[in-house]
Amino acid sequence: MTRIKICCISSIEEANLAIKVGASALGLVSEMPSGPGVISEKLISEIAANTPPAISTFLLTSKQNVSEIVQQHARCRTNTIQICDRIIQGSYTQLKQNLPGIKIVQVIHINDIESVEEAIVISNHVDAILLDSGNQNLATKELGGTGRTHDWTLSKKIVDSVNIPVFLAGGLNSENVADAIKQVQPFGVDVCSGVRTKGKLDVNKLKSFVEIVNSSK
Repeated sequence: MTRIKICCISSIEEANLAIKVGASALGLVSEMPSGPGVISEKLISEIAANTPPAISTFLLTSKQNVSEIVQQHARCRTNTIQICDRIIQGSYTQLKQNLPGIKIVQVIHINDIESVEEAIVISNHVDAILLDSGNQNLATKELGGTGRTHDWTLSKKIVDSVNIPVFLAGGLNSENVADAIKQVQPFGVDVCSGVRTKGKLDVNKLKSFVEIVNSSK
């Protein structure tokens, strides 16, 4: 069964709703250069503390320094870290040594065939990869939450080329998620704006999305 991650969770109430409807993972967005869903580290820690152990809590971080990521995790206490940009100081090995038992997920922003090569290399160092539609090369970086899809043929190449779980994100909603799953065959899907109305989690959109994912192959 395809796992479902609901991103941009903004409150304990939203977290509980997402879990009740069928989410297996929650995305908690810390400070970002752009995009929706940012909440305080204090609130992230409160949501993480109130989430059942079987549910993955993803700290979305824009930090690129391993020591800063470790310090941020100490404040937020999630069971998973989603690195939304490239690490430029420190290494994945150092990150794992400092955070035993914490899953590390690296975001790959799909722009061209080089993104496939990047994913293959990084797959040897992390627990999972998440494919999104951002752009790190803009003056104001886009590190997620764009609401745009990307080239799923590149995503499929990555799924076929790595030996770790791959989550698919980027513009997913009830209208396109079945096609996305059919084409890409990801381990999980990640949705933010596709299950929201005016920024708030919409129970009807959420139920529809979950039902479609659970019936897709």
